[in-house]
Amino acid sequence: MTAPRLLAFAIMACAAAVGSARAQDATSLKKQMPGQWELSTTERSKTCVVTLKGDAAGQGLKLELEPACKTALPFTKDIVAWSVRGLDIVRLQDAAGEAVIDFTEVEAGIFEGLRQGEGVYILQDLAAARSMAKSMDQMIGDWSMVRGNGQPVCGLTLTNTEADPDNFQVFLKPRCDAAVAQFNPTQWRLERGQIILMSKSGEAWQFEADDHAQWRRVPDTADPLIMLRQ
Repeated sequence: MTAPRLLAFAIMACAAAVGSARAQDATSLKKQMPGQWELSTTERSKTCVVTLKGDAAGQGLKLELEPACKTALPFTKDIVAWSVRGLDIVRLQDAAGEAVIDFTEVEAGIFEGLRQGEGVYILQDLAAARSMAKSMDQMIGDWSMVRGNGQPVCGLTLTNTEADPDNFQVFLKPRCDAAVAQFNPTQWRLERGQIILMSKSGEAWQFEADDHAQWRRVPDTADPLIMLRQ
């Protein structure tokens, strides 16, 4: 076989392999998705249970929305079916098969979708979402912020009072370290396993749980800031 023919054969083989992988991924996603999912805003102030099924329905597959969905998330009134599009898009669609919202997986079992003019929505396994809600309830209350050597630098209170549709109010206690006082966070949320504190100027500090049940500011530094539950 000549070099040009070998090259053409290799290209065709690669294309066939990619096509097969895509078909396999789409098929796997169709098998993975049936079950109960929570559709929500990023901070879960508005939630809705969606049950995806494997049965055909018009131009997609069947789904059920709990009655409260249309009140919590009005755009869901247009959703009548779901489907997998392309390699990895989970589509919640209208009667014509058009996207009401498209989701892509950002972490195992967690999908993100954007609606222009409204913001980002999350689709995740219902049991996992409820576990996260329990975790968020455990965040509410008083915290101490300390240096890596244990020196206290600030006290703060995380509340469940909405500051806006995506975030909750946080209050600093008196006599905070100058750096924390200057940052002066006014809002917080729990997102993808991180506590996110935000200032009025839009600056954000992220904290992740470590192996000692503490929350360390990331990225880590030689002189870390740590949040401890009081």
